Amino acid sequence: MNRLCLALITTFVTSLVVSSFAAPPVVVEWRNDRTGIFNETGLLKEWHQDGPELMWYYEQLGAGHSSVAISNNKLYVAGMVDGKGYLHVFDADGNKLNKIMYGNEWNTNYDGTRGTPNFSAGKIYLITGVGDVICLDEETLDVVWKRNMLVDFNSKNITWGITESPLIIEEKLIVTPGGQEHNVVALNKNTGEVIWSSQGLGELSAYCSPLYIHDQKTPLIVTITAHHILGLEAATGKLLWSFENRNTNHIHSNTPLYANNMILIASVDKGATMIKLSDGGLKAEIVWQIPELDNMMGALVKIDDHVYGSSSGYKNRNWFCVDWNSGEIKFLERGFGMGVTIYADGMLYCYSDRGEMALVKPAVDKFNIVSKFTIEKGTDQHWAHPVIYKGVLYVRRGDALMAYKIN
Repeated sequence: MNRLCLALITTFVTSLVVSSFAAPPVVVEWRNDRTGIFNETGLLKEWHQDGPELMWYYEQLGAGHSSVAISNNKLYVAGMVDGKGYLHVFDADGNKLNKIMYGNEWNTNYDGTRGTPNFSAGKIYLITGVGDVICLDEETLDVVWKRNMLVDFNSKNITWGITESPLIIEEKLIVTPGGQEHNVVALNKNTGEVIWSSQGLGELSAYCSPLYIHDQKTPLIVTITAHHILGLEAATGKLLWSFENRNTNHIHSNTPLYANNMILIASVDKGATMIKLSDGGLKAEIVWQIPELDNMMGALVKIDDHVYGSSSGYKNRNWFCVDWNSGEIKFLERGFGMGVTIYADGMLYCYSDRGEMALVKPAVDKFNIVSKFTIEKGTDQHWAHPVIYKGVLYVRRGDALMAYKIN
């Protein structure tokens, strides 16, 4: 009996130790971790002429161009029907596990959902096009708390609706109401109460999902409002530095890229701006600018010492490679529609506004398309950023979600 008790106790203690060191659940939020780089291996290096195998698809999401988010091996994607937003939940085989209506969505122009959900400690967070910030229980999908940042922080919506994917930093949920007094706000992720409020420069929001930079002596949040790039102290919201960044329609929809004290901003009209941090993040200076690289909403990726993407603004429509450190343009090429860029396992995945998906081998001398196919299912614009997870390429186009086998 004593032996049995000892064995049971040993098993129990061992299970506690193992569980305490268990890896946290894999979360895929906006552009995976906001970099556009997916840590997958064993993926195909070329596709069949008709494209990779379409494993499954679903065509009743509703309107929108928000991306797929993933937590605990479940897929989450939002869509709008008759002005109401719905969150759909799928397993990896495409079986719909749940669907809830969470409130009003943007139906004024380019209708539908915008921001991509995020996750933390068993909760789901999303920001709607009409400014609602919603926290849901991940297991039950019940509302934990909800508030409207435009009403609560005395701001107004922007031309094409709030387009922000929530940023989570420890207990803080970062949102950008764009109010004159409450410009960028940190909410308690568990209660929705204000932790800090930053006046910033008092400008409207500008479609940007902010970036957290944690490796500086003073960790900071970098975002873009209507006319400026802002660097804020993450702990307090204090404005550390700013740079003017104006364009015709106040569109700054790309999350900044960061590596080794350097921050790359890409906006329509203004082009690409490289900022260098110093003094532990307290100071910053512009080291190069290239107006020709004006990406509207497709974002860029950094691979080693080079940046790849498309200049998809009003003036320039090229795919490009640029040296991260010097700003030297390595190539500019036309011929493939402008669009979104992500990266995994040595290859670029480029999704054009014409509906073509291309597999591209990164090179510094040319835009090297290996394979491509056309996304034919779905409705409206080809704007949603694709996601790669466990050997599957997930593409959302309007009311359709498609899953392609790429391993």
